[in-house]
Amino acid sequence: MTIDHEGPVPLYRQLADLLRTQIADGTLPPNRPIPTEQRLMHEHEVGRDTVRKAIGILREEGFVIAIQGRGTFVAPREN
Repeated sequence: MTIDHEGPVPLYRQLADLLRTQIADGTLPPNRPIPTEQRLMHEHEVGRDTVRKAIGILREEGFVIAIQGRGTFVAPREN
């Protein structure tokens, strides 16, 4: 899945969808850090605000948790 820079869906929504898919399929496993803002910016050619909005959506949905001084991690799965 790639980001469509010319499509109608906002970039931050596309990035959130991409990360959500990677969490669901195990590419980003529970209790492990997600890629850094810098890495996401570089890999997907988006700005910092776009990355932060995408991560904010995932945090609100419970897919990731932010730990001060450590980073943002994939939330543990509930059994």
